Amino acid sequence: MTTPAPPGDPLGDVRHLFTAIDHVGIAVPDLDEAMAFYRDVYGMDVLHEEVNEEQGVREAMVGVGNSGSCIQLLAPLTAESTIAKFLDRNGPGIQQLAFRVADVEHVADVLRGRGLRLLYDAPRRGTSDSRVNFVHPKDAGGVLVELVEPATGATHA
Repeated sequence: MTTPAPPGDPLGDVRHLFTAIDHVGIAVPDLDEAMAFYRDVYGMDVLHEEVNEEQGVREAMVGVGNSGSCIQLLAPLTAESTIAKFLDRNGPGIQQLAFRVADVEHVADVLRGRGLRLLYDAPRRGTSDSRVNFVHPKDAGGVLVELVEPATGATHA
């Protein structure tokens, strides 16, 4: 069952903002150690690895079966990065839930129209040249929600 847009929603009847759970982001202090654990213990494959200077992380996408969903392992590049601060505050663990979207700007506009704050005025570069934005955790039940618009034709590999 779908839920219609709230009365007066300025952007109309947008029922399906999210197309899938893209990934769950997990903050880790050591990326190589975490990749080995997911590979050797869980039997998962590392599909993609990169350094994202803008976000201050070294990251890897680990595939969950053939589902198209991933676990994103995030290790800090510097002690000042957001992930380093998260690790200092909370220790290793789930840092974010990411939903895949077809158009990150449109979904951000819909969510702003529904009273949610987003962290960025405009989308930023995410993993594999995706476009991303984040819903403020105080507006999402304490969960940092990432909106991910994959690059055209991109997979996590």
